[in-house]
Parts: sequence; structure tokens; C-alpha cells
Amino acid sequence: EIATVIDLGASRGQFALFAATRFPKARIICFEPQPGPMAELTGLLGERVETLPVAVGSEPGRETMNVSASDDSSSLLEIGEDQQKVFPGTGKVDSIEVEVTTLDQALPDPLARPSLLKIDVQGLELEALKGGSQTLAQVDEALIECSFVELYEGQAMADQVIALMLEAG
Repeated sequence: EIATVIDLGASRGQFALFAATRFPKARIICFEPQPGPMAELTGLLGERVETLPVAVGSEPGRETMNVSASDDSSSLLEIGEDQQKVFPGTGKVDSIEVEVTTLDQALPDPLARPSLLKIDVQGLELEALKGGSQTLAQVDEALIECSFVELYEGQAMADQVIALMLEAG
């Protein structure tokens, strides 16, 4: 039984809804910087989840998010040509300023365990992990969407993400 679920890139709450059903006693902490999806997540799960309207990176601050026509493809990185070819309708339509935090800054220490970390942050997986060395030491399981091809300009590839996770233990 998982005690804490950390959902980076929570979007509209698809994974959080699964986690709430699968782990009914777990504390679920969702990070989603876009106001529209965050409102849908809150409407779907209400008080069942804790929500933080911020992006997660290696350093705190403010950054520009490239908003995709399909908002779950939005990223702090520029949306690449391959992303748009492979997933039509994911081109940039807007940009918004978002607050950025780190995992270590945003999460309680210690975490209730066992804990599960889910990351789906459109190319910024490595940056999110770099800001969470203390948190990673408390993560028991991780589910990380990462890529073997560059879909977002400058994104880290799967091997880099895996190497950092192996180094973190």
C-alpha cells in the first residue's frame, strides 16, 4: 500500500484519479502549472488531492511555458518539430509565465512511505529530478515518462534520466 503519491505534470488528474482509486489511503500531491488543467483536476478530485500550481525544475524561479494546442503537451521547453509530426495538433498556441519550484523545496521531509513518484513533464524529467536529491532518497517507486527521441528542444533523453535514477539508488 502506497502512503504518498507525488504527481509531477498532473494535467487534468488522470493519474491522480487512478492513484486515488488504487491507493485510497495515500496522500496525493499534484503539481500542475497550467490554470485550466489545474481547475479540471481540482473539479475532478477536490479535497482528495493536494494541488500545487507550479512547475518543477532544478531551481526555483519563474519561466515561460509554451502552451500546446493539446495542453497536456505544453512544456517549459520549445515544442520540437518531431513532436508536432508524431503528434499532430500539439503545436504552440500561447505562452504563459509560471512559477517553478524544486521537489526538495515543495515536499515535506520526511515523506510517508512507501512513496510513488510519477513524472510526465514533457522533456523536463531530468531537470525535475535534479532538484529532488533529498526527495529521491525517499522514493520507493518511480514511473517516469521519458523519450528516446528529441520531441522538445534540448530535452534529456531516456538514458540520462535512467542514469540519474540509478545514481540516486
